[in-house]
Amino acid sequence: MRDLELLQILKERFGYSSFRLEQKNIINSILDGRDSLAIMPTGGGKSLCYQIPALYLEGVTVVVSPLISLMQDQVMNLKESGVEAVFLNSSLSYRDTLKAKEKILNGKVKLVYVSPEGILSSGLSSFFDQLRISLIAIDEAHCVSQWGHEFRKDYTRLGELKIKYPDVPMIALTATADAKTRTDITNQLRMADPAVFISSFDRPNIKYLIEERSDEIKQLDEFIKAHHLSDTGIVYCLSRDKVERVANALRKLKYPAVPYHAGLSQEERSKNQALFNTEDRIIVVATIAFGMGIDRPDVRFVAHLDLPKSIESYYQETGRAGRDGKPSTAWMIYGLQDVVKLSQMLETTEADESYKKVARHKLDCMLALGETASCRRKYVLHYFGETGKDFCGQCDTCMEPPVLWDATQDAQKILSTIYRTQQMYGAGHVIDVIRGSKNAKITERQHDTLSVYGIGKDKPKEHWNSVLRQLLNMGYIAIKSWEYRSLCLTKKSIELLTGGQKLQLRKQEFSIDKKEKRTASKSKDVKHGQEELFNALKSLRNKLARDKNLPSYIVFNDKSLNDMCLLLPRTPSEFLMVHGVGQSKLENYGEEFLQVINGFGR
Repeated sequence: MRDLELLQILKERFGYSSFRLEQKNIINSILDGRDSLAIMPTGGGKSLCYQIPALYLEGVTVVVSPLISLMQDQVMNLKESGVEAVFLNSSLSYRDTLKAKEKILNGKVKLVYVSPEGILSSGLSSFFDQLRISLIAIDEAHCVSQWGHEFRKDYTRLGELKIKYPDVPMIALTATADAKTRTDITNQLRMADPAVFISSFDRPNIKYLIEERSDEIKQLDEFIKAHHLSDTGIVYCLSRDKVERVANALRKLKYPAVPYHAGLSQEERSKNQALFNTEDRIIVVATIAFGMGIDRPDVRFVAHLDLPKSIESYYQETGRAGRDGKPSTAWMIYGLQDVVKLSQMLETTEADESYKKVARHKLDCMLALGETASCRRKYVLHYFGETGKDFCGQCDTCMEPPVLWDATQDAQKILSTIYRTQQMYGAGHVIDVIRGSKNAKITERQHDTLSVYGIGKDKPKEHWNSVLRQLLNMGYIAIKSWEYRSLCLTKKSIELLTGGQKLQLRKQEFSIDKKEKRTASKSKDVKHGQEELFNALKSLRNKLARDKNLPSYIVFNDKSLNDMCLLLPRTPSEFLMVHGVGQSKLENYGEEFLQVINGFGR
């Protein structure tokens, strides 16, 4: 009986005819009163796992969410589905906060979104004491863990909620958590015998491409032209300054690019967020927080111009591409300076040594993903404890297997140079010595008199960077001083230096393979043969979204429009059969969309 009621809510409110992945089991676990941890891939439907119980249970569901933009997006989406929801955060005026609280107290609201800082504040805590809370949902739960890649202090206090509301079931949801992080999340939240649900981490529609950085703007331009000329994408950079610089460079190349980072005014951030929500083709250049939990389904590429600090970060960010299941690309470039910069940032934090130790391991794993000669997808899945195929056919190492070469002599040249410069200098200086540079720093230190001076002048700087970075990743060298970025030898390097060991390294390529160049087609993956109708429905969708100041995908996403073209519904009851059409959307939009469909012949 319960299963039928849940299916009815799923269809009537959200327009879906069946549950996906572990959704049904997670929902039933909550309804049985059990604490639960749900690990589901981005786009896997995590929010339904608490939204449907919220509608089924008496009382209010409290959702702890990290970002104002994420709360706004979720509330907007729920209202379009006919579900009353509000958020309580700093974006509301005093009057709007009072109105929201009044609606909650009057029993008109089923879901309340709040930040971790807000729910633990004395003001909101006393307000929630007046409510019947049926469920507590912790979204982006990786932030809870001390090992989490987005370490956020207030998340670590959320276990206090379990003390205050011991009989209220709690669900924690995230797209990424390895075994250690999963245990840490449930312990920190003080969950009682939690049920743990892990869906596959595989995103088969995402193609993974990783290469060494040479000229990042040129490489990014070539990648977009070759793969996603007319598509929406996100470009991630590590710093605000770089975000601005890259966005300006893309605009000069005639791309519709906008920046997004915390240093912008609230007005500009809101404007650029709105462009991302409403424009058919837009590129957002951003720091890592952008896109967290946002539901735009047709982001066709995610590009990283800096190395993420962990596989978890990489998986979270690349997962914002292709939420609709259509072919998308995760493209990344990186270099040795990324490793040094991230290592330096880590060592200068106030985190304790146990946290730093785990963070170092995560960074090593991220670097190893870039250097691996085997399937990248298999490497990512293995990291999360899942078995993958040896060949996925959808990453650069599978499509073009890397060439391995005997790097023994070149590795010995680097190790010898580090040794003969007394293990006191960084990568740039070591490479300058090898290549016989005549800059002042070399001559001042008389390094131009060393036997290793100029022994690698026949090869470009990029080559030596590649060899040095792979040696660092494989443990043959280490960073001795984070302040001065100086390199040193390790015990492992002795056998290689003395000739007792041979070394094969991955041969790096420094340009994009032009053979893959293509131009994107807006309707290439539409299988219904109704391109004219699809475009008419899309125009109507975009107009209605603009009129209501909504992201177009909240009115209907492309999957729903494609379904309309396949089914060609003529009546309200037939329109309800369309993917994503529930009772509320039928009432709000059915008449206008049916009018367009009926204007086309069968």
